[in-house]
Amino acid sequence: MINSSRRTGASFALAAAVARTGLTALRATAPGGRARWERTNHAGRAVGLYAGPASAVAAAVGAGRVGPAAGLAVLAAGACGAYDDVVGAQDPRRGFRAHLTALREGEVTSGAVKLFGICAAGLAAGSVMKERPLDKVLAGVVIAGAAHFVNLVDVRPGRAAAVVLALGAPGLLKQGPGAETAAAAMGAAAAVLPDDLTGRTMLGDTGAHALGAALGAAVVHGNGRAGLAAHAVALVAATVCGDRVSELARHSCE
Repeated sequence: MINSSRRTGASFALAAAVARTGLTALRATAPGGRARWERTNHAGRAVGLYAGPASAVAAAVGAGRVGPAAGLAVLAAGACGAYDDVVGAQDPRRGFRAHLTALREGEVTSGAVKLFGICAAGLAAGSVMKERPLDKVLAGVVIAGAAHFVNLVDVRPGRAAAVVLALGAPGLLKQGPGAETAAAAMGAAAAVLPDDLTGRTMLGDTGAHALGAALGAAVVHGNGRAGLAAHAVALVAATVCGDRVSELARHSCE
C-alpha cells in the first residue's frame, strides 16, 4: 500500500513538473510568434494557449507511465483538440449538433475531425485496456465522453482544471493504475490552474480534451463493467445536455 501511494504521488509530481516546465518554456519562446498563441477569452481579454499543450503532454506522460494505451489516447485527444484550436479558431459553430449538421451538408469541420478522432482514440485505447468486447466499447465511451465533458465545462477561467481536480480526487482513494492515472491528470491540472484562474493563459480544446481523456482512462483502469457502464451513461447524458452543462459551469461560483 505504501509503494502504491508513492507511485501515485510520483505520478502527480511528474505530471505537475512536466506541465509547469512546458508552460514556462512555451510562454518564453512562443513558437511561430505570439499572435499564433493568443485568443480572446469571455471577457474580451487576450490570453495565451500555452497551458493547453503543456498540460496535454504532461497528462499523456503521466498516463503513459501507467499504461501506454492510456497515454496514447490522452495524446491523441490533445492533438485533436489542438487541431480544432488552430483550424477552427474562427468557426463560431459549437457543439456536436452543429458539426454533425455541417457534415450532413458535405462540410467536414475541425469540430467533426476532433469528435471522430477522439472517439476513435478512446475506442482504440479501450480495446487494449479491457479484454471483453462490451467492456472495450464501454471503456472507449468513457474515455471519449470524459474528454468531451471537461471541454464542456471549460467556459470560464479555471473551471476545467478545477473540475479535473474535483473529479480525480475520489480516484486517489483506490490503489493501483486508476489512482496513478487520476493523479497524473490532477498534477497536470494543478500546475496550470493558477495561470488559468488569473487569465494569463487558457487550456483551450487541447488541454481540456487531454485532461478529460486522462480522467476517463483513470476510470477505465479502476472499474469493472458495472462502474464503466454507470460512468458511460452519465457521460452520454452530459453530452446530450451539453448546453445545459456548459451553462451551469458558466454561472457556478458567480
